[in-house]
Amino acid sequence: MAYMVEYTSTFLQRANSRGYISDCTNPGRLDALAADTSITGYIGFDATADSLHVGSLVPIMLLRLLQQTGHKPIVLVGGGTTKVGDPSGKDESRKLLTDKDIQSNIDNIKGIFERFLSFGDNPTDAILVNNANWLDNLQYIPFLRDVGRHFSVNRMLGLDSVKLRLERKQPLSFLEFNYMIMQAYDFVELARNHNCQLQMGGSDQWGNIVGGIELGRRIEGKELFGLTTHLITTASGSKMGKTAEGAVWLNKERLPPYEYWQFWRNTEDTDVGRFMRLFTEIPDSEIAKYEKLEGADINEAKSLLATEATALCHGRAAAIAASESARRTFAEGGIGDDLPCISLKREELIEGLPAFVLFTRAGLAKSNSEARRLIKSGGAKLNDEKINEELAQITATDVDQDGVIKLSAGKKRHALLLAK
Repeated sequence: MAYMVEYTSTFLQRANSRGYISDCTNPGRLDALAADTSITGYIGFDATADSLHVGSLVPIMLLRLLQQTGHKPIVLVGGGTTKVGDPSGKDESRKLLTDKDIQSNIDNIKGIFERFLSFGDNPTDAILVNNANWLDNLQYIPFLRDVGRHFSVNRMLGLDSVKLRLERKQPLSFLEFNYMIMQAYDFVELARNHNCQLQMGGSDQWGNIVGGIELGRRIEGKELFGLTTHLITTASGSKMGKTAEGAVWLNKERLPPYEYWQFWRNTEDTDVGRFMRLFTEIPDSEIAKYEKLEGADINEAKSLLATEATALCHGRAAAIAASESARRTFAEGGIGDDLPCISLKREELIEGLPAFVLFTRAGLAKSNSEARRLIKSGGAKLNDEKINEELAQITATDVDQDGVIKLSAGKKRHALLLAK
């Protein structure tokens, strides 16, 4: 649901129409500012892994939109806050990483932002800033006196990120309790040194963002703003970006472009239009047409969503290659509503694996015995060829040039085995 405000600035108009905005502090004043001047806004990303995943795409796309509408985005990497851990939405403390691990993760995720944003020295070019530059050098007593005194423990205990953790009787360390103060201080530092006026983030960050706005007003006398996005779930209620195989990573080393394309191709029917608005740049008028499709026709929209989302993350060539590979893979029999993709290591195929085992692993049979009956009855296919031997082995020679093996149970049930 779009945030019900009549915006005049291009940035907030488009962010609203595409479904990004969950809440906003002083929206009228922010809208007037964004309409009259070029503003600077930031989003923070902690470096907890060597890749970001699909759950980070909404904030990345919002930074992209900010830049496209004439404003300056700041990518704040949490070299400092990663050492503490954000308790928001977590039931347990984050594993502590070494400085070396954190820096390695930052080095790996930099390239993701470069695919979506233009970096450089021009007024609206993006910049990447590491909060370790100021957090690592803070002195404890001065920080408590200058910053800590502006925070009420009573109010902090009432924030969802803290309250929910305590209600679940999950431990919350004093280290994590300090996270919201550090995030607020980040906003002040960026306001001081980069004239940053806007912090954006997921709706679970609302309390932390408001804390930064208040701190900026009290310490610097600055007018700061906050904007949050919806936390994305699928139509069936599951968390966005999680599959049976794990997280949907944005680095190709973690997840090949073909598999990334398949993730978007498997979008639920009722999510297609919404995801097109959030994760692609397909015009609203075209999306409205695709939302009217029903039945098998909506597969066209799903393929377009997959190609456009993959093009943004991995480049147009990789997206087209993935789309073409899928077309070849499913040239016969069509694509069913459910298209499971199962990963396996190439080493497993050196000696060969029984076909019936892989049919079971792919979910095309409930048990090995059922899979063997399927093969024996002639209903199982490997790469569109009927499997004639009940104990047939699948080996590396069955993998196509894209690292894919296609399994079919009957005419409408398919699965992909992605050899890595």
